[in-house]
Amino acid sequence: MEIRDFMDVSKLQDIQDKFSNATGLAAIAIDAKGEYLTEGSNFTDFCMKYTRGSTKGNLLCKKCDAEGKGCYFCHAGLMDFSIDIIVNGEKVGAVIGGQVLPVVPDEDKFRKTAQDLGINPEDYIKALRKVPIASESKIRDAADLFGIVVNQMVNLEYHRYSNANHQDILQREIHKSSEQVQAINNNTSHLKTIANRQKILSLNASIEAARSGEAGVGFAVVAKSMQDLSSQSAVIYNDIEKSVAEITETISVLSSLN
Repeated sequence: MEIRDFMDVSKLQDIQDKFSNATGLAAIAIDAKGEYLTEGSNFTDFCMKYTRGSTKGNLLCKKCDAEGKGCYFCHAGLMDFSIDIIVNGEKVGAVIGGQVLPVVPDEDKFRKTAQDLGINPEDYIKALRKVPIASESKIRDAADLFGIVVNQMVNLEYHRYSNANHQDILQREIHKSSEQVQAINNNTSHLKTIANRQKILSLNASIEAARSGEAGVGFAVVAKSMQDLSSQSAVIYNDIEKSVAEITETISVLSSLN
C-alpha cells in the first residue's frame, strides 16, 4: 500500500509545515520504503549541514534513524522522533524529525563532539546556538500530537479513496444486474408467448380430438397434458415476472444511493 496512491501528499506537506512553524520541531514524512514523501520543514544546519555532513556523523545519524522509535535522544544530544503511519494494521510510512534541544546545551561538550566528528568546533557551536530549545515534555507531547493528527488524516484519505472505489464497483455491478434483469424479462416474455400459443394449440387439439370420437381419445389425453403444462408454465412465468419486478425495484433503490 502506497500513500501516494490514495492521498495528495501536498495535504501532508501543509500540516507538516504548520506543525514545524508552531513548535519549532523539524519534520519530514517518508513512505514504507524510507523514501521522502514531503520536503523537510525547519531542518537545522546543525543537523543537516554539519552533523550529517560529516562522514562519521552521517553514519551515526543513519543508525539513529533506523533504531529510533517514538521520541528519543540522538547521538549528538538532540531530541528526535519517529512515529509510524498505520493504515488497517499496515505500516505505510512514518513522520520523523525533532532536532530540538531539551535543555540549554553545554557548549564545551559539543566542541568535543565536533572534534570527534571532524567538524570545525566554532562553526558547530554557531549552528548549535540556532537550534530551538524546548522542555522534554513539550517535545514529546508535540510529537505525539503530530503523529495522531497525521495518522487520522492519512486514514481518512484512505477510507475516502476506498469508498469511492467501492461506489464505482457497486455502480458497475448495478448496471450489469440491470442488463441481466432486462434479459430475463425479454426471455420470460418470449416464453410466455410460446406458452400462450401452446395453450391455443392444445385447445384446438382437444376440439379436433372430440370430433374424432373414439379414434381421438389418445390424442385428447396428449392435448389435455399439453394444456395442463401450458397452464403451469404460465403460473411459473408470472412468478418470475413478479420476482424480476422486485429485483428491479431493489436495483433502483441501490442506484438512488450512489
